[in-house]
Amino acid sequence: MQLDKLWLQHQICNCKYELDRGSEYTEAVSKSRVGQLLPAIFQIMQHKTLRSSPRSSLAACTVLKSKFDAYNNLVNTVLKVTKCIVQLKEVRRDPHLTTELESTASTDHILTAVYWTIRSVVIAASQLLGITGMSSPIYHLLAIMNMLGTDPFLPQSISSLAEEVLIKKLLLSHDPDGRHFDSELFLCAVENIMLCTTAEEVSDDVYLVNNMEVVELDEPLGKTFGKISHEILCKWPDEEALHTRTMLLFDLLGSYNWDAKVVLVLASFVASYGEFRLLMQLCSNNSLALSVTMLKQLPADLSPLKPRFKALSLLVNTMVDVTKYIIKFEKLPLSHVELDHEAKNATKSIIYIAAYWIVRGILRCSSQITDSTSMKFEQYSDSTIIATWEILSLVYRLRSIYSHLRQQVEICHQQIETKLYWKLMNVFKETQVDNQEVLSLLFAMRDDLPLKDCSSQAKLGVSDLKGKIVILLFSRPEFLSIDETLLLVQQTHNHPHYKNVEGSYKIIWIPIPVSSQWTTADATTFDFLSSIFPWYSIRKPWLLNSAVVTFIKEAWNYKNEPVMVVLDSLGNVTNKNVLEMLIIWGVTAYPFSASREKELWQEQNWTLQFMVDAIDPILTKRVEEDKNICIYGSNHIDWILEFTGKMEIIKSAGVNLEMVYVGKRSSSQQMRNILTMVDYKQLSSVLSFIKSQFFWLRLESIRRSKLRLGKLETTDHVLHEVSVLLDMDDNGKNWAVIGRGSNSMDMVRLEGPKIMECLDMFPRWGRSVSELEFLNALRNSLEPSFLSGPCGHDYDVTRSSEEPVLQGMVVCGKCRHPMKKFVIYK
Repeated sequence: MQLDKLWLQHQICNCKYELDRGSEYTEAVSKSRVGQLLPAIFQIMQHKTLRSSPRSSLAACTVLKSKFDAYNNLVNTVLKVTKCIVQLKEVRRDPHLTTELESTASTDHILTAVYWTIRSVVIAASQLLGITGMSSPIYHLLAIMNMLGTDPFLPQSISSLAEEVLIKKLLLSHDPDGRHFDSELFLCAVENIMLCTTAEEVSDDVYLVNNMEVVELDEPLGKTFGKISHEILCKWPDEEALHTRTMLLFDLLGSYNWDAKVVLVLASFVASYGEFRLLMQLCSNNSLALSVTMLKQLPADLSPLKPRFKALSLLVNTMVDVTKYIIKFEKLPLSHVELDHEAKNATKSIIYIAAYWIVRGILRCSSQITDSTSMKFEQYSDSTIIATWEILSLVYRLRSIYSHLRQQVEICHQQIETKLYWKLMNVFKETQVDNQEVLSLLFAMRDDLPLKDCSSQAKLGVSDLKGKIVILLFSRPEFLSIDETLLLVQQTHNHPHYKNVEGSYKIIWIPIPVSSQWTTADATTFDFLSSIFPWYSIRKPWLLNSAVVTFIKEAWNYKNEPVMVVLDSLGNVTNKNVLEMLIIWGVTAYPFSASREKELWQEQNWTLQFMVDAIDPILTKRVEEDKNICIYGSNHIDWILEFTGKMEIIKSAGVNLEMVYVGKRSSSQQMRNILTMVDYKQLSSVLSFIKSQFFWLRLESIRRSKLRLGKLETTDHVLHEVSVLLDMDDNGKNWAVIGRGSNSMDMVRLEGPKIMECLDMFPRWGRSVSELEFLNALRNSLEPSFLSGPCGHDYDVTRSSEEPVLQGMVVCGKCRHPMKKFVIYK
């Protein structure tokens, strides 16, 4: 007998080794392995007595002998049934001996016979494993089932004809009325619960599901959970009523989509199971939990139930995997892109069967959990083995369904991705009557309200954008830097001219993560930013179709840096990136087309007004008042003290001069300290830190815009001046720009040691300020070749009779010579 036990252990360990190694059995190998294993089990079973050791008690031997007598009877019956199965299968191979109806009937009989044969053998074998002293019998049972899983004799419990009947019954109960919720978030909660019940230590980064949204529900979702829990937990006296209970749940959930049905039932069960496990975890050190446990008569020791809990965890994880693919199919934008009829019907049929077995499996597991809590200790052993087998049989049934469903959903998904991508490529080439089709494809998802107003959190559909110019803002979930974000908000929402175009255009933020998957950090950042922006945004960016993301990256050159694409009221792309345009001119650039950008640059000159724009209202007002303005920058406080001291000498001589310190293109603490010191000592006016950053961001945007349009520093005056300022800032040079008036191009730029040299010479050139004005007198000191007489160049300025006459001296744009003024009437 000892040799028999060792041989059986060796056979089963071999099976487990083959399984762990990942071998895939062919049909012949599968039959061969089963053929080797069953005789081994039968050989042990046919021993009517057990050769006990001298120390074994007579009572123990008697009990074991009665068990082996029962095993012997089982084996004899199994051999007879197996012989009949083989004979029947041989008869069915001859089409002349059986009709189609007889063949179908025999198939059902074979499936039933094989099912109960293998089930009986595995249960008996698992008990023998316990008798022979093998540890952890659940793992060996798993090995046996894995090996049998590829055997062609393993039944699917119901025939194709029965599946068709079942599907028809399920569809009779299916009557969705539009109610829905985010099934993925609910499923995430299910996974969190199971993780907490199985892991010894749970990390702090477990994603907590909050604000789960529901739409168009007639009753609170908690009430629906209560009804489901009642059906799950109630104990029916007849085991045959399991199918009836399953169909009752489908009747209860008839108004939901298929993914919602499965998720609701699964979540209800896991919530109850989680409460049970939580009580058992807390009762050792929590008096309240202990009292509740005693009232419910829950077992004090769960160790005998560990095999059952492990099998249950495996089952729930398999159910979650199947449910994820049901959700993936339900998320496909079938209302926007047509799916092949054959592929769609095949996938739906698998989903119906999968939903049925998930719900039925949950009902079966729930009754087992209920039974285990009221079971006596001596009943644990046999019942745990049987219950574990039943759970594992469901696992392997669902694994088979999962394999087929995954393959079919991937086929559908690939079809949809390809068709949606090409539909997007073509729709922008076609003439549209409005922007609705274009936007519907971009936001192709199951949700009819894919957008939201970030200010009010109101849900919006694409119909709310009809007849408007739409700016699509693509970026990473963390968006821009704080400075860039605030500047963009100021230029698009807080701009002085915003009211003139309010309601004519809308900005929609569409965050796209760097990786293909959304992380918890990404979602948290999006939730925060989308609650404070003044624009629109997509409500659930993680549901954005991957074909749409691919199109955005390829067609609009999105590479993880912010891009703002402009669509006119007909859905045509008029500008592939309006970001710099908005930062430079704000809403005055409406309607934000590429042609409008070129038009603005043709009209724009390098002036003091353009340099400072509307960054600071006080500075803008001073420029408009036609005052001499000196804008300077440096990161050396000693130089700033010396410079402002010399400028004060000039001001004390009667020169009307305003100085403004704009800092440096840096967010360092040193820069902040210098800004604070200049303001505290009242050395000059100073831009706040954030407005200082606005100033430099505008200059960078001006340079990028010019370079994108193909301009060169050698031929474009604006690009040259901006580049010089940015280069001086990069190189740490001290600099100053002095100008006057909002529209005058007459500006003097000083840099490095040249500044102090010029200011030291003020007693000499300051005498000509009254004659030439301050700016020209300053230039005269810098350019010795400056002539006192006329230069001979002409400069015509055409003005209407309503416009005021130009005041002050006009300087020649070629040689910077002061010009005489003549008025010519035409």
